[in-house]
Amino acid sequence: MHKDFMELDGAMGGGQVLRSALSLSMVSGQAFSIVNIRAQRSRPGLLRQHLTAVLAAAEVCGAEVEGARLGSTRLSFRPGAIHAGDYRFSIGTAGSCTLVLQTLLPALLHAPDQSRLWLSGGTHNPAAPPADFLQLAWLPLLRRMGVQAELKLLRHGFAPAGGGELQLEVQPATLQPLHLEQRGAVLQQHARTLLAGVPGHVGARELERLGKRLSLPAEALHFVHLPEDQGPGNALLLEVHCEQVSEVFAAFGQTRLSAEKVADLVAHRARRWLLSEAAVDEHLADQLLLPIALAGGGSFTTLAMTPHLESNIQVIEAFLPVRFHCEELGAALWRISLVPAA
Repeated sequence: MHKDFMELDGAMGGGQVLRSALSLSMVSGQAFSIVNIRAQRSRPGLLRQHLTAVLAAAEVCGAEVEGARLGSTRLSFRPGAIHAGDYRFSIGTAGSCTLVLQTLLPALLHAPDQSRLWLSGGTHNPAAPPADFLQLAWLPLLRRMGVQAELKLLRHGFAPAGGGELQLEVQPATLQPLHLEQRGAVLQQHARTLLAGVPGHVGARELERLGKRLSLPAEALHFVHLPEDQGPGNALLLEVHCEQVSEVFAAFGQTRLSAEKVADLVAHRARRWLLSEAAVDEHLADQLLLPIALAGGGSFTTLAMTPHLESNIQVIEAFLPVRFHCEELGAALWRISLVPAA
């Protein structure tokens, strides 16, 4: 391996280590090699979703890549110049469109002109944030940082069939720091059950259980019946809109998982966050690290230091001259802030 390649060990985390490395490599121009990709997972190496992210990143920046094949546990990536354009990528499975989109967005912000991106695959699956989370929780915060982007959900895609489609339009932008210490008062909460080729009683049970657990009024509970050809699939989504931030909590109908259990999963995560003083939950926290690092400043409070947060910080600090300060303020309350590099 050429000496100018940064060397990473993917065993520190899952696919996010690779995705963050791809984003940072494209933006910084730093080539990298990675071994032990997803080594701790039940199916190590590159799955279809990860391979799509690699090949898409390579196309956006004209990278030279070695090891880009299904099941590969090693990869080298040497980026070139980032190009604006109209890009179409198909995962070919229910692998997550949203994670591929999050991999590419930082680079497209550094492109010389507007870009459009179409991604097909999974939009709603248990192993990734649903498209609604990006639209309602993540992108609004990025817009506060200066991002001009519009995300459309053209078609839902559930596991295991996939077949969903997202469209993103994004302008070049220079990110500004974001400080998110408090979420403010809760302004509105409402829940939606998505049903595609799934009996209506499933959604009714989910909404009834969630409404009772969180004391939601009937007018805050909504059915969304999707065309059967977008299924089979079921998701329960809870939106919580506060003065400073919005969160989306989701769980997905799966074999051997009752409707009541799906609702309990959503209620547990939402209640844990609402009973804390944290501005964002662990998932949104994880996805704010990279934008804040690229902005050169920012901070937020969250519930806990998770392995995902820790490994993502390690990757970011390897590529960029930044450091994160992580301070425990109390029970279920941490402040994560970017500080000048030593």
